[in-house]
Parts: sequence; structure tokens; C-alpha cells
Amino acid sequence: MIQPSDLPDIQKACVQTLNDGLFEQNKIRVQVLRLDKIHSIISGNKWFKLKYYLTDATRLGKKGIISFGGAFSNHLLSTAYSCRQAGLSSIGIVRGEKPSIYSPTLLDLQSYGMELHFYSRPAYNDKQLSKALQQSYPDFLLVEEGGRGQAGIKGAEDILRVQPSHLYTHIVCAVGTGTMMTGILNTALADQKIIGLPVLKIETNNRNDIFDYISNNSHSSNFRLQYDFHFGGYAKKNEALIEFMNRLYQQHQVPTDFVYTGKLFYGVFKMIENGFFEPGSSILLIHSGGLQGNRSLPVHMLDFSY
Repeated sequence: MIQPSDLPDIQKACVQTLNDGLFEQNKIRVQVLRLDKIHSIISGNKWFKLKYYLTDATRLGKKGIISFGGAFSNHLLSTAYSCRQAGLSSIGIVRGEKPSIYSPTLLDLQSYGMELHFYSRPAYNDKQLSKALQQSYPDFLLVEEGGRGQAGIKGAEDILRVQPSHLYTHIVCAVGTGTMMTGILNTALADQKIIGLPVLKIETNNRNDIFDYISNNSHSSNFRLQYDFHFGGYAKKNEALIEFMNRLYQQHQVPTDFVYTGKLFYGVFKMIENGFFEPGSSILLIHSGGLQGNRSLPVHMLDFSY
């Protein structure tokens, strides 16, 4: 079993107020739930989406967990570490051909005992892959990419219970699989507006898998997806995003990653500039961690450590 000393410390998830002239001008309060502070490896929302899968694997007598992700996957990193601490084995299905030189994340996965299998992108995206893997590894609990699934949603429902959240008019988060946003939506009050900023380039008319996933698995329809801040697609970036991330850190001491949270904060600042939020709004941003993903960037591109 996982020992308490190995677990993320939820009490470290503080709420940070951002004081900015832009917010004062628009009469808006902005605060950040710093989930990035709960653990150095099982960072941010990853623990919430994983914890019930770990419980299920132990309860069902499984040998371990098998899951999916890319060469810099926060989810695989958290899975590998959590499984090692829980005495479980782990298998990682990695998107893309096996590289000649492993990324820092892949090296960490190996050091935590994760068995790695590399699949070409077409094979990785094959809808029959999960079924085939479950048949090949019956002693392992299969967890979809990013913890997507009912256990992941159940865990994400605990995010708004970390700190009092009833005073906010809007709760905003980055969206990858939609699992975290679904859990937040299920826990939020009926009059709170939940806004998600997808980090993938997808259909903007709500005819996409993420919108359907959230709609089909939530108790509320009081949510909105803002599709304008993906910067070209998943893990895409440009100079404007990097400059914003550095400025955000210099002014507010909030480190972000370029895949998820950098786009989240950039988008919220732009939405405030454009008058999206009414005066008097109180906004809670969910910092979902994952700073280690910045290790794919050139050294010294960012002004903070990760």
C-alpha cells in the first residue's frame, strides 16, 4: 500500500490571489488554486485522476496498471511513480516510434520501473488498441490516456473540495481529455460557470469528442469551451506564449507549462481584456501542474526552474 509520506500533500494546495491592473480596471477578482504545489512528481490534477484507479487495482488484485501517453507525458510519469510507491507494476504505451535518445521523462519512467512499449501514431490511435492490450495483459488494470474514465472523473470531483470554492462566479481550467473539467462541473454549484480552454486543435462548434464526453458524464450543462487558445494544437507554442509565461512568472511568481497552464493563463488574460467577464466576476483558475513537460524546451527559454 502507498504510505502517507509518499502521497501528495493536499494541504499545500493554496489559493493565490493575482493582483493586476488589468483585473482592477475590469473590476474582476482572479485567484489560482495551486495544485502544482502538492507533490514534485505526482503533480497537480494527476493525483486526483489516478487515486481511485490505484485503489481499484489493489482491490481487484491486479498486478499493476497499463496506460498511455507521449514522450513527455505527465500522466505516465505520475502513474509510474504512484505504482512503484504502491507496490504495483506499470506498463506505459508511448505514442510514437522508439527514439534513439530518450527524453528526460522517458528516462524517469524507466527509473520508476515502468515497462515501455512504443507504438506508431496510427497504431496508437487505433480504437481497437485498448481492447487488444486488455486481452494481452488481463492482470493489469487498463487506464485510458490522461486518466479518462469514471474513476478519473470521480477523483477530479474532489478538486473543488481542496479549498472553499463557493464564492466564485467562474471556474476555469485547461482541457485535454475533459476528465478534470467533468469532475469540476459535477462538484460546482448550479450557478457557477465552468469554462474550459482546450489545448488541442478541435472542432469549434461543439461537435467534438471532448464536448460530448463532458456532456455525457456531467450532472450539469452550465459549461463552455473556449477554443481560441490552443496555439496551433497540442504541445504547440509560439514566441508570444513563451513571453507571456515569463512575464506571468516575473509579475506573479506563477510558473506554468507551455502545453496546458500557460495557455490557460494566457487565454484568461485575453478574455478579460476582451470584456468576456462581467464586472464583479470572481474567477478561480485551476493550476493543474505538469511543469516537467517544459523539459522538452531549450534550456533557459523560461525564466523559472522546472
